[in-house]
Amino acid sequence: MADLDQMKTDLLARIDAAAAPDAIEAIRVETLGKQGSVTALLKTLGGMSPEERQVEGPRINGLREAVAGAIATRKAMVEAAALDARLAGERLDMTLPVDAPLGGTIHPVSQVMDELAEIFADLGFAVATGPEIEDDWHNFTALNIPASHPARAMHDTFYMADNHVGDGNRDSASAAGGERGSPSDGGFAAGEPRKMLLRTHTSPVQIRTMLQQKPPIRIIAPGRTYRSDSDATHTPMFHQVEGLVIDKGITLGHLKWTLETFLKAFFERDDIVLRLRPSYFPFTEPSAEVDVGYTLEKGKRVIGGSGGGWMEVLGSGMVHPKVIAACGLDPDEWQGFAFGCGIDRLAMLKYGMDDLRAFFDGDIRWLKHYGFSGLDVPTLSGGVGA
Repeated sequence: MADLDQMKTDLLARIDAAAAPDAIEAIRVETLGKQGSVTALLKTLGGMSPEERQVEGPRINGLREAVAGAIATRKAMVEAAALDARLAGERLDMTLPVDAPLGGTIHPVSQVMDELAEIFADLGFAVATGPEIEDDWHNFTALNIPASHPARAMHDTFYMADNHVGDGNRDSASAAGGERGSPSDGGFAAGEPRKMLLRTHTSPVQIRTMLQQKPPIRIIAPGRTYRSDSDATHTPMFHQVEGLVIDKGITLGHLKWTLETFLKAFFERDDIVLRLRPSYFPFTEPSAEVDVGYTLEKGKRVIGGSGGGWMEVLGSGMVHPKVIAACGLDPDEWQGFAFGCGIDRLAMLKYGMDDLRAFFDGDIRWLKHYGFSGLDVPTLSGGVGA
C-alpha cells in the first residue's frame, strides 16, 4: 500500500512539473506505455489469487486512472499556455488585402443586385420581393392589361398546365401576406379557377406592395422573370429590377431626378445625360423610354456624355390611375412613378459583356474572368463597382 501511494505521489509531482508537451509524452510512455511501470503492475493481476486480485486490483487501477487523468489535464494546460503565448506574440495587420479563395466568385448579376440595393437604400427605397409563380390577376389584370388587351401579345408567357382554384378575392399568398384583397371587379369568385404563370416582369411585386402597405411607398423589386425568348440579348429566364414610388404630389420631375441620380451612382460618372422619349406601357401614363448618352472610346460605347449617341436603358412613367385604383387607393389623392430595367443588361453595359447567354452557361472560366471577390461589397463611399 505504501509503495503504491508513494509511486502515485512521485508520478503526479513529475507530471505537474512537466513544462513541455514532449516531457508529458515521455512520462505517459514511461508509465502507461506497453513497457510502462503502471502497465507492468496491471499485468501482475493475472498471477494473483482471486482474494489478492480483489484487494490489489482497485488500488492499481486507481493509480492508472489518476496518472492518465493528470497527464490529460497537464497536457491541456501546457497547450493552452503555448497558444496564449503565441497569440500574444503574433500581430495581424487588418489593413492588408486578404487573398480571396480561388475556387469561387460572385456572379455579376448578384454583384449588380447588391449595387442597386446600396444605391437605392441611400435614396430611401426598401427592397421588396414576391413569388415567381404568379396568377393572371397580379401579373396582368391589376396592371391594366385585361384579357383582351393587345399588350399581352408583348409577353411570351409561360403558363402553368393546371389552374389554381381561388378562394374569393384573396388568394392564399395574398392572405398570408395580409393584403387588403383585390376589388370585386378584379378578384376571383370563391372556387373560380385562375391562370397561373411564371411572372413576365417584377411589376406584380408593385401590386402586392400597394395592397399590403399604406402610402407613402418607395421600393425596388429585383428578381427573376421569365419569357419564351432566347438569343444573344434574350434568355428564357432573366433578371429585372423595378422601382415604385407612391405619394402625394409626385411628378415626372421626381422620376427624372431619381433616375439621373441612380445612373450617375451606378456608372460612377458625373457626366450622365438622360433623354426621355414618349412611349407606351399599359401600367403607366404618361410613359417614357429613358435613353442615356454614350461616347466612343477605342471603338467601344462608354456610358457618359452624348457625343457618340443615345442608348436605351430604362422604361418608366407615371403610375396609371387604374393601377392605383385596382390596389384600393384613391388616384385623386395618391400619385406615383414606376421604372424598370434588366439587371443583366445593366451588368453588360457596365462591365463590358456582349452575350447574355454566357451569364447562364456556368463556364468557370467566364465566372473567374467576370466574377467578383466575395470581399468586393458595394458601398457608396468606396465605389459601388469596387
